[in-house]
This record gives sequence, structure tokens and C-alpha cells, in this order.
Amino acid sequence: MQSILLKIADTWYRRTVLAKLFSFASIGVVNVAVDIGAFTAAFHVLHLPLILSNIVAWLIAVTGSYAMNSKITFGRETGGVLNLGKYLRFTASGILGMTVATMVLVVLSQYSNVPIAKLASIIAAFGVNFCMSHFLVFRTTEPEIGRI
Repeated sequence: MQSILLKIADTWYRRTVLAKLFSFASIGVVNVAVDIGAFTAAFHVLHLPLILSNIVAWLIAVTGSYAMNSKITFGRETGGVLNLGKYLRFTASGILGMTVATMVLVVLSQYSNVPIAKLASIIAAFGVNFCMSHFLVFRTTEPEIGRI
């Protein structure tokens, strides 16, 4: 277990991971706008329940996120090609992030207003989503030593 943690820590601090983290975060900014827009429409316009509004917004945002991350952040790993199998893995791995986001949203909405709770849920899910994407969905089998 310790060797796995050391490998994760080593990979995490390499420049390539930091570049991917920045790219993933930049794409995430776009997806935050998509997520908030879809959530607002579902919750305030369509009057869907809170959790259902969050799931609908997530489904829309995760599709855009997969496409952009496949082409940009993990373009080297995917060859810039969209793939149904990777999309399904990306979506399935994102369920953990969505679960974290929904839990944070529900809990914090009891103590603050919904927009603040929604923002906190997005931030909490970011870390989960990046780790799942980098270490599981788009992982490379080649060593990344020396890459910038």
C-alpha cells in the first residue's frame, strides 16, 4: 500500500500532472458555467427537485467535459479521438464525483443558500473527478519521466 501511495505522490508532483491539472481546471471553469446554467434552468425554471436538477446538470456537463478533456487535457492518451468506451468509463467514474457533489449540496443547503452550496459541491467534486480521470480513465501505461 505504501508503494502505491508513493507512486501516486510521485506522479502527482510531476510537471505533466500539473499541466493536466491546470488544463482540467480550465475546462472545469467552462463546465461550471454549463453545470450552473443547466442546474438553474432545471431547478428554477422547470421546478425539478434539488437532487434531480443536480443530476440533469451533471449529465449535461459531464458530456462536454469528456469531449474537451479527450481532445485537450488527455489528448496525448486518447490521440484526440472520442471513444464510446472511454466516454462510458469517464461517465461511470464521474458518478463518484457527482455523489460527492450531491452530498455536499444537500448538506450545505441546510446551512447556507443553494447557490453557495452548489459552488461548494463543484469544488469538492473537482478533486475527485481529476483523480479519477488521471489515474483511471485516461491513464497511460508509458512512464511520464522527463515529459513537460
